[in-house]
Amino acid sequence: MSNSEFTILLVEDDDDIRLSLRDYLKAKGFSVLVSSDGVGAIKILLDSKIDVIVSDYRMDIFGGDYWVRFLHTFCPDIDVIITSGYLRPDFKVPYPVVYKPFDYAELAAMIADIRDKKLER
Repeated sequence: MSNSEFTILLVEDDDDIRLSLRDYLKAKGFSVLVSSDGVGAIKILLDSKIDVIVSDYRMDIFGGDYWVRFLHTFCPDIDVIITSGYLRPDFKVPYPVVYKPFDYAELAAMIADIRDKKLER
């Protein structure tokens, strides 16, 4: 599976982060769909095959614990990476958490690892 066949759903309410990270991941060859909140992300999940979700934790519209619980309940077969400038390391989330500010290259490497593991299955 090439990067272009691997689709990332990026859910981030901060315009600067969402758009710059989208552009960075696209430059790495990934297919990237974006949403600014959980509600828009659900629409994309209904219409598209998603391989990994990279999502901010705290968003005004359908974010936080409810969003994480939704993903865990209704998207159990999709890998998820949570980003946050809000969560503390002792707060339990059932997904890997990348704390802001984060290095885009490190996040891209995590995504590539997920892609490679899917290839092995």
